[in-house]
Amino acid sequence: MADVPLLIEPDILENTIGSNEFLIIDLSKAETYGKLHVPGAVHLDYAHIVAANKPVMGLLPDDATLQGVLSAAGCHRDIHIVAYDDEGGGRAARLLWTLEIAGHQHLSLLNGGLHAWANEGHPCDNTPVTPTPATFQVRHNDAPLATREYILDRLDSTATALLDVRSPDEYHGIRKYAERAGHIPGAVNLEWTSTMDQQRNLRFKPDAELRQLLSAIGITPEREVITYCQTHHRSAHTYLVLKHLGYPQIKGYAGSWSDWGNQPELPLEV
Repeated sequence: MADVPLLIEPDILENTIGSNEFLIIDLSKAETYGKLHVPGAVHLDYAHIVAANKPVMGLLPDDATLQGVLSAAGCHRDIHIVAYDDEGGGRAARLLWTLEIAGHQHLSLLNGGLHAWANEGHPCDNTPVTPTPATFQVRHNDAPLATREYILDRLDSTATALLDVRSPDEYHGIRKYAERAGHIPGAVNLEWTSTMDQQRNLRFKPDAELRQLLSAIGITPEREVITYCQTHHRSAHTYLVLKHLGYPQIKGYAGSWSDWGNQPELPLEV
């Protein structure tokens, strides 16, 4: 399993179907899963891997909740988890980021997700899979996690880059989904779908193209990069893009703008 890449292609995944070393988790909409899914994939509702403290959304569940959800899905310490969804990878990436924080090391994202799998003729099933319960124990790894306090301490640091992957209208405060609109001071904007290859079933764009796209806005490997969106759903996908590219210092902001934008004392720009 050590040789399984973070970004796995459908052809490679097809060869693992039926292996007890792999657990395939589908985070598509329930109705999509009921129509077609990767054979053997268990379904996991995205709502079960995020928590809320309204108006702040997209927080990490507590340990007991997370352990219960992951154990029921069949996760355990030694299994390699491959996640995918039907939307380009945001929900699947959020699961993998959460698993990384929980200390799980064997993780992959299906490149292109269900779009690539189904559109390229790989076998599909519509029979629900009942997971075999396991025992998952959270072992905290806080390296991938950024908090508002962590960001505040680094607002004036040129060593840290803030990457806002919401739409330009959200970034510039034209669209408002929190008490306040705008963006974290110093953050640069790259809408999350910009990293997807629309001609290749929503796969990641080629590495060279991704590096050029990021470098053009100052997101370079020597800097610590913190990704955020509205709830760290879209930005979890961007976190995985950076991880795939080998960026050594990356974090995701749980809660994201739903946290920052609802704190009246925090600075912002529009």
